[in-house]
Amino acid sequence: MSMRILLVDDESLARARLRALLDACRDPTDLSADMAPGRFQIGEAAHAVQAMAQVQHQHWDLLLLDIHMPGLDGLGLARHMQSSSQPPAVVFVTAHADHALDAFELDAVDYLTKPVRQERLQQALDKAARRSSHADAERPPVATPGFLLIHDRGRTERVPLSEIIYLKAEWKYVTVRTPCRSYIYDGSLHELELAHPDRWLRIHRNALVARHRLRVLEKGHDPVDQAETWLLAVEGVEERLPVSRRQLAAVREALAGGSC
Repeated sequence: MSMRILLVDDESLARARLRALLDACRDPTDLSADMAPGRFQIGEAAHAVQAMAQVQHQHWDLLLLDIHMPGLDGLGLARHMQSSSQPPAVVFVTAHADHALDAFELDAVDYLTKPVRQERLQQALDKAARRSSHADAERPPVATPGFLLIHDRGRTERVPLSEIIYLKAEWKYVTVRTPCRSYIYDGSLHELELAHPDRWLRIHRNALVARHRLRVLEKGHDPVDQAETWLLAVEGVEERLPVSRRQLAAVREALAGGSC
């Protein structure tokens, strides 16, 4: 799986230069690359609002983030990202060297000054990959064998896993949907997937669906940006859930193979 990198800079030429540099860099997460340049999955955002929208609706492993931008600057955006349950790693890429202390207080992986050299960018990519692998290794398993404990307004409720239709990560929390209502769960989607791999099918970077609830895959439009996409009908709710292109084959296989 290739590293997903979001370029956040208000200057299109700066984003184009980073793309060119990435074309010559090795993807440290691709073990088959054998030191050859990697094929990163790259997105772009011209300001903080665009970046937040992209991070909310799909997963990014790394943000290459400018600091001086119109509106919310890069430091403010990185601070905002820290409230996410699985924030992307951040490497600041800026023409100004005087924000390094602030950047590392925000747990930045690295701080690159423009013009960026390929060697320094490669070092930053390697650091981001190492941090990600360490975080995955140290993350504890979820100790909830048959239910989730939901804490809501002073009360604690057990929600059986068998009743859950889907789980969707939304910033800091996970939305837990049952046929009767939605809950907010203070936990990690990734941890839930690891703890119960046979129960859930990932249909999007931010969504897991109970396998026995899968019903129909159909073409439609994403309810957020109205782009043409594939939507999944599931038992228990009327809404259709977007399926990412990356997960489309797995959803088709589950429907065809009876694993649901």
